[in-house]
Amino acid sequence: MDTRGRDLRGKRAAPAGSLVRRLLLLAGLGCALLLIAGCGQSQGGQSTLHPASDQSRKILHLFWGMLAAAVVVFIGAVVLLAISYRRRNREGIPLVEAENEKAVSSGLVVAFGIVIPVACLIVLFFIANIGVVKATDAPAPGQTKMNVTVIGHQWFWEVRYPGSAAVTANEIHIPVKTPVNVTLKTADVIHSFWVPELNKKVDMIPGHPNTLELYADHVGMYRGQCAEFCGLQHAHMSMAVYADPPAKFRAWLANMAKPVAPPASPQAKAGEQVFLTQQCASCHTIRGTSARGTIGPDLTHLQTRNTLAALTIPNRKGYLGAWVIDPQHFKPGNKMPGLNLSGAQFSNLLTFLEGLK
Repeated sequence: MDTRGRDLRGKRAAPAGSLVRRLLLLAGLGCALLLIAGCGQSQGGQSTLHPASDQSRKILHLFWGMLAAAVVVFIGAVVLLAISYRRRNREGIPLVEAENEKAVSSGLVVAFGIVIPVACLIVLFFIANIGVVKATDAPAPGQTKMNVTVIGHQWFWEVRYPGSAAVTANEIHIPVKTPVNVTLKTADVIHSFWVPELNKKVDMIPGHPNTLELYADHVGMYRGQCAEFCGLQHAHMSMAVYADPPAKFRAWLANMAKPVAPPASPQAKAGEQVFLTQQCASCHTIRGTSARGTIGPDLTHLQTRNTLAALTIPNRKGYLGAWVIDPQHFKPGNKMPGLNLSGAQFSNLLTFLEGLK
């Protein structure tokens, strides 16, 4: 480096202040992009930033605390890099000034490299274990007014209400502002139950039931997802938790506990026979008929659901028909085969399925 600020190749060296500003600008831009990437808060969109229960709010506060601590440590690291670069490009400074800068740099290294990170980790450890883990743990037996059992399958959620004959799939109904104890099981591989707006993620391990409390502050739909890779259609294993007003929930539960009503028309009656004589009855249950299959979801009140195939497609006539004809088109690898039906059989079956209310 010569006295005119040029390096040995004749190029002008970049000022240290300019490099520091660039580093800080890049760091700020990166943090802003990370924040923007996670800011979707629309209800029903599975957002971790839209809490609807005390448990999810505590988790969110812990996240912001961890992010703030990480930002402080990151900024300290950037400052240390800038100081190191500045010292490297300064030559011929007085000895006293160099010693002072060395002392300051050493202090910053100790502060941002040891003291601040250790202090942040200790504080966050106690907050997480005392304030968050306990608050999000499942309640003790008998502390909740109702219980629900959720069983994970490849790739749908079976939902049962102990004390009632009600069974459904993929759409869990609970009364609003009511603590609900959810027992989590799996019928095959490891799954993970996660409704981020209501509580934390809990694994479903074969032979080891887990529990979780669900509580919703207000009426609405809260989307959830299997959060542990469980096979080909893991990404299409979603669920919806509906927090209903108590009266509406009681009416829903009473209807779900009933067996299927008799077919309302000759065409629906013929469709019921198609269901019972084809492969449908070997995989699905319809209470009130001889269908007792356990491979696929219970279809007794199919038309009470808003979606099909674990929220993959809407529960409308066109989609229902397409699903019956070619389920592999929507969820390749699922256990439901396409049915080889005549036009009349298909029409009758569809009429029967549309009557399962």
